[in-house]
Amino acid sequence: MKYWRKPLDAERKRAPHGNVHVIFERCKGCGFCIAYCPRQVLEVSDEFNRKGYHPPVVAHPEQCVNCRLCEALCPEFAIWNTLDEQEVEATK
Repeated sequence: MKYWRKPLDAERKRAPHGNVHVIFERCKGCGFCIAYCPRQVLEVSDEFNRKGYHPPVVAHPEQCVNCRLCEALCPEFAIWNTLDEQEVEATK
């Protein structure tokens, strides 16, 4: 992420890393998660699900900061985030 200034605690703080999970068959292809993702983690899939929609796929998993915006915007509850295992162990 590009900043117009460098944060004072940039050396001490690290952005969390998350994992995005999508239930393909539940997705109706609205695209809210793709359009509003602040880090452009998701993209439209080339494949169809059983309903005939293009569900999102995780294209850039390394950019996910576990903001959970995609999870909050999904009207079908077809997407959720989890904190990376390394992040969980670092907080213990």
